[in-house]
Amino acid sequence: MHNTTDTTSTMSRTGAITFLQQDTPARVFRERCRQWADQPALRHKQRGLWQSSSWRQYYERARAVALALADLGLQAGDVVCVLAENRPEWLYVDLGAQCMGLVGNGVYPTSSPDQVQHILLDSEAQILFVENQEQLEKALAVRAQCPRLRRIVVMEREGLRHLSDPQVEFFDDFLAHGLHLAGSRSDAFEQAIDAGQASDIAFLVYTSGTTGTPKGAMILNRNVVFQMTQAPLYLDVQPGDKSVSFLPLCHIAERMASVFNPLAVGLIVHFPESSGTVFNDMREVAPHVVFAPPRFWEKLYSQIDLFMRDAVAPARWIYRQAQQRGAADVQARLAGQRSSGRSLRTGLLQWLAFRNIRIFLGLQNVKSALTGAAPVPPELIRWYLGAGIELREAFGMTETCGFCTATPKGRIRLGWAGTPAQGTSIRIGEQDEILVRGPNVFGGYWKNPGKTAETLDAEGWLHTGDCGEIDADGYLAIRDRIKDILITSGGKNITPSHIESLLKFSPYITDAVVIGDGRHYLTCLVMIDQEHVARHAQEQQVPYTDFASLTRAPEIRALLHKEIEQVNSQLARVEQIKSFHLIAELLTAEDEELTPTMKLKRKVIASKYAAVIDSLYASTGSA
Repeated sequence: MHNTTDTTSTMSRTGAITFLQQDTPARVFRERCRQWADQPALRHKQRGLWQSSSWRQYYERARAVALALADLGLQAGDVVCVLAENRPEWLYVDLGAQCMGLVGNGVYPTSSPDQVQHILLDSEAQILFVENQEQLEKALAVRAQCPRLRRIVVMEREGLRHLSDPQVEFFDDFLAHGLHLAGSRSDAFEQAIDAGQASDIAFLVYTSGTTGTPKGAMILNRNVVFQMTQAPLYLDVQPGDKSVSFLPLCHIAERMASVFNPLAVGLIVHFPESSGTVFNDMREVAPHVVFAPPRFWEKLYSQIDLFMRDAVAPARWIYRQAQQRGAADVQARLAGQRSSGRSLRTGLLQWLAFRNIRIFLGLQNVKSALTGAAPVPPELIRWYLGAGIELREAFGMTETCGFCTATPKGRIRLGWAGTPAQGTSIRIGEQDEILVRGPNVFGGYWKNPGKTAETLDAEGWLHTGDCGEIDADGYLAIRDRIKDILITSGGKNITPSHIESLLKFSPYITDAVVIGDGRHYLTCLVMIDQEHVARHAQEQQVPYTDFASLTRAPEIRALLHKEIEQVNSQLARVEQIKSFHLIAELLTAEDEELTPTMKLKRKVIASKYAAVIDSLYASTGSA
C-alpha cells in the first residue's frame, strides 16, 4: 500500500497513533491497514458462524468500492448514501467514499419511504446502497422524485432473482468490478487519499428529527482526526480488543465507535447476525468496550431482574445478600473513598452473584463501559458498580462529532457527565446554555446557512441547546434541553428529563413524557415495557388479549401507579407526577411518535394526545 511522507505517524508499543494536524481519516485508514495488514479487523455473524476480514481485505474492498464509484463518474464532494443495518459492507462504502473524496451518509433502516426521500433530496445523493429487498422497495417508491439519484446497489440477492432494472445492480457485482479496476487504477485511489484536506467534509450525519425536519450535519476530516486522538485517552483498550456494532451506524456515536475508534486503538468490530440477536451475540463475543445509551444498559439490568425471578431460592438469596452487603462499597467508591473493608463472606457472596451475571450479559471482559445520549438514572450506575462494572457517563452531540466530555476512570459522580476532552472548551452561556468550542465542532449544516448561523456564533462557540452547569473540578452536568424545561402555572421551573430518567429505571417503563408546562401540576404519558409487563400479567393471572388491553387492565394500571409513586418519593413535591396515562399502542421506530433512535417526540406526543392530556387535568386520579 502507498505511503506518504507528509502523514508520518509515530507508533507506541500499544499501537496508539500521534496524529499530525494534516492527517485525514483516509490517510490514517491507509496507515492502519498497512500496519495491521494480516490482523482481523471486522467480523460478521452469518448463518450462525463468524466470518472474519483482515485489515488488508478491509482496505482492498473499500478501494474497490471507491474505484467503482469513480467509474460511474462521481466527483469529489458528491454524496453517497447507505440504507442498511450494521454490516461490513456499510464500512466498505463509507470509508471507500471518503478515501475518494466523496461524502458518505447513512439513512436509518427504519426510515419510511417519505423519510428516505427527504434525505436523498436534501443531500442530493447520487448513489444509494441498500441492504435488501425491503429497503430496495423504499428506494424504488421514491426514486422518481429524486432526480439526482443515478444508481441503487443492493447488498443481498434474496427475493430478487428476477430483478431486471437498468438503474439497480447487486453489491457483489459492484465490488467485483471495483476489484478488477484496482488492477489498473489503484494509483488513482492513492492519489485521492493524498489529495484530501483537513477542511474537507468527511461525511454527513442527519439529526434524528426530535424537534423538526432532520438536518445534515457536516462532519469534517479534522473533526474526525481530533476525535481519534481522544479515543486512547478515555478508552481503556488495546489492539486486538473486541467491540460489538449494534447501534445505528447513521448515528454519530456508532459511526465513531465502529468506524474510527478502531483506527485509533485497533478494535476488532463484530457485527451481530441481526438486530434481534444482539444480546446473544454479545455473550459470544464478550466485548472489551461497550458504548450504548442508558436504555440498553437498563435492558440488560431488566434481563437480570427477569432471570432472578426464575432462579432457584438459594441463587435469589445470594443475589439479594450480595447487593445489600456491597452497597457500602459502592457508596465509598462514589464518595472517592476506600471501602472500610469487606469480610471474606461478603466478598464470596459478590463473586458468586455477579461473576455469573457478568458472563450471562457478556460483560465479563469489559474494560470500558460508557453511556450517554440521555439522562442516566443514578441507581443504574450504582447497580453496575455493585456488579463490578464501572459504567461511565459521557456527553456529546452530532455537532461535536460525538465525544465532548467523559467521566475519568475511577472518578464517577452521579448526575455528572465528566470532564471536557483535551483541547475542548466548554462554558455556560445565557439561560445556562452549554457552549462548546474546539476541533470537534462540526462544519455547519448541509446547504442550510440559516440554521448554521443559529447554532455556531461568530466566535466559533457551538450553542448546544442544552442547559447545565460546570463544577469547580470541571465536571459538566446536563440538566435538560432548554426548550423542554417546563414552567408550571406557579412559576416553578421543572427539568422533565430528570424525572423521566427515574421513571425509565423501572423495568416496566420503556419511555415517559412528563407534561406540565403552564399547568398546576405534572402528569405523564407512559410507554410500558411489553416483555416485563406481560410477564407480570402472566404471573398474576391478569387476563388480556393484546397490547392495548394489557394497558387497560386495572392490575397493570395499579402496577404502574406503584412504580410512579416510588419515583415520586424521590422528588420534591412540585416535581411529583399526579396523574398518568398508558399509551395503548406498541410504538416502533416507524411510528411518527418515535425518532429512529427510539426517543419519544415531545411535540408530536403533545399534539397527538392533546385530548388525553387535557383529561389528565380533569382530576388528580390516575387516568
